[in-house]
Amino acid sequence: MIHTIEIRDGMRIEWDVPITMDDGIILRADIFRPLGDHPCPALVTYGPYGKGLSFQQGYKTAWEIMARDYPDALENSSNLYQNWEVPDPERWVPDGYACVRIDSRGAGRSPGFLAVHGPRETQDFAICIDWVGSQPWCTGKVGLNGISYYGANQWRVAALQPKHLAAMCIWEGFADNYRDATHHGGILSVFRKNWQEMQVKTVQHGLGERGPRSVVTGELVCGPETLPDDELLKNRADMPGELLRNHLDGAYYWSQAGDMAKIKVPLLSCANWGGQGLHLRGNIEGFVHAASDNKWLEVHGGAHWAEFYTNYGLELQKRFFGHFLKNEDTGWMQQPNVQIQIRVPGQVKFPVRHESQWPLAQTQWTKFYLDPDNLTLSETPVASHADMSFDAMGDGVTFLSPVLTSPLEITGPSAAKLFLSSQTRDADVFLVLQVFDPAGKEVTFYGAIDPHTPVGQGWLRASHRKLDVEKSQPYRPFHPHDEVQLLEPGVAVELDIEIWPTCIVIPAGYRFGLNVRGCDYVWAGAAEALSNMKRPLTGCGPFLHDDPDDRPAAVFGGRNTLHVSPQHAPYLLLPIIPQA
Repeated sequence: MIHTIEIRDGMRIEWDVPITMDDGIILRADIFRPLGDHPCPALVTYGPYGKGLSFQQGYKTAWEIMARDYPDALENSSNLYQNWEVPDPERWVPDGYACVRIDSRGAGRSPGFLAVHGPRETQDFAICIDWVGSQPWCTGKVGLNGISYYGANQWRVAALQPKHLAAMCIWEGFADNYRDATHHGGILSVFRKNWQEMQVKTVQHGLGERGPRSVVTGELVCGPETLPDDELLKNRADMPGELLRNHLDGAYYWSQAGDMAKIKVPLLSCANWGGQGLHLRGNIEGFVHAASDNKWLEVHGGAHWAEFYTNYGLELQKRFFGHFLKNEDTGWMQQPNVQIQIRVPGQVKFPVRHESQWPLAQTQWTKFYLDPDNLTLSETPVASHADMSFDAMGDGVTFLSPVLTSPLEITGPSAAKLFLSSQTRDADVFLVLQVFDPAGKEVTFYGAIDPHTPVGQGWLRASHRKLDVEKSQPYRPFHPHDEVQLLEPGVAVELDIEIWPTCIVIPAGYRFGLNVRGCDYVWAGAAEALSNMKRPLTGCGPFLHDDPDDRPAAVFGGRNTLHVSPQHAPYLLLPIIPQA
């Protein structure tokens, strides 16, 4: 591969810049920077999606949805240099930033062993940051900015404290590999396996002529050499197998996580209310636990890949980086610590509100007890005894609130306490927080990926019910997932279940409910599809839990039973926000 330089579209572009790692492997980067000789700060992204693969080419349906629903995301750019989930240089270079895109080890035009999210990647990333910061064209200040993978790896690399890292914007990037990404409540998500098939293996270094070509340079996205399948297999980790073998949290996942206590750099963590199943929890937990003195949380709605590119997202990012990378007076230090979009049924664009902390200071934590007599939610515990059985892999049972007589805002994390038994030695519990309009139609929102996502979701494998008391909060139970405590068939156990954060103002005349079920939520309407997703989207996006090796029917089939009594009253804990 040859490092080349050209001037085009008002930028100095360097293709395939070599960056040598400490073990001799040479990674390749594309650098877009302003004309002239004045040093500038740099925005760096490092990941496995192929720096030469255009957004439009690799993620066709996602691009079409963004162009249709978020037209301002395409403004002020030819969009020729758009890549999936990284900054568009045509919207940053004119403001005096360099944009650096690095193919991670084993991906795109960078050779080596492909092990996504592994410690070697994190070490490489840190080396790259300090390499960029030491270049004569750079001011020495490096910012990290990007969506999803390009956000999640920021938590890890920031904990290594590279000396040139000055600020980072984690846009929808998970933090805890086990709880956020691979095992929801201890239940294996098939997303990571399918994601590697659809988005990582398709741009593995060595695909060569069998892979795509750059629409800008005409070069092979996956490097000049074409390797046979057996060589490609040897050159990547068996990540799907590792997830099955490592069904408890431990060293494997800890090696892929950043130590929040070591993150001191200024950060802006941007989450998506619809990001159930991947990034939402990590963005919020990362904001809460990072040790930085300068940290902000923003939460929005809409499609996972879109708001980052809109005027709303771009203005937020530029004010943040303008302050920390360029010493500009952007007013950022007057920015409240929490900025949230308030979701309202029927709206596509949501109003913005500023808050001082997370959870919100004015939260009224309210218990709603499950009443088995009429399948309702009540603010007073029930006086009756009842057992309610349902198919252990079925749609379960739903408890509904009374019809609301005035609007009700729910914003923040939720939790539930249940008492459950199983016919077998284990059980998986799926919780769905739902809202229904006066006609009984469910309210859904465009989730991070799925166009019909419920208001909130939570999960727990009963054998993982052990709590870490020190790390738990009433509104966010924390399970260490470090041992399996099997059930005794027919004997009830107490379960504390985390429901990922949400936000909605429910209008008068509507109802909310809790669906306790034994499988993934399925939206009542027709499934939709994205070109980069392996399976149709049916309400949970790609974040499904149906791996037969993780959930064998002999263990997780049969019947489960909810137990209700005055002494063991199950409830839903909601963050109610008083109306102003």
